[in-house]
Amino acid sequence: QVQLEESGGGMVQPGGSLRLSCTASGRINEIYGWGWLRQTPGKDREFVSAITKNGDSTYYTNSVKGRFTISINRAKDTVTLQMNSLKPEDTADYVCAARKLGGFNPFVVAEYDYLGQGTQVTVSS
Repeated sequence: QVQLEESGGGMVQPGGSLRLSCTASGRINEIYGWGWLRQTPGKDREFVSAITKNGDSTYYTNSVKGRFTISINRAKDTVTLQMNSLKPEDTADYVCAARKLGGFNPFVVAEYDYLGQGTQVTVSS
């Protein structure tokens, strides 16, 4: 089992920045890829960004490209999502996710095996 814990959410004005962190514990060696998903009330959870365990490949949904950056600190078993130029439409509950096996499509929410509890991000003036 793998446990994921997010931190760094909060409220920010449009154009501002936030940095989300996800710290993992447990059987971390079995993890192939890490991701960030988000969900707003009444909508399905959606993919935001992902990174492979070695950090050699990153993925972003089109709406955050150029604004969000995902990175991994393998020594600390932490994945970070730096979010810049935030927009009101980025408001959501952000969830850290992990995938055990390779050969998966990181854009598909259902392919993640572990999920954190989530951290709320609110972008509002």
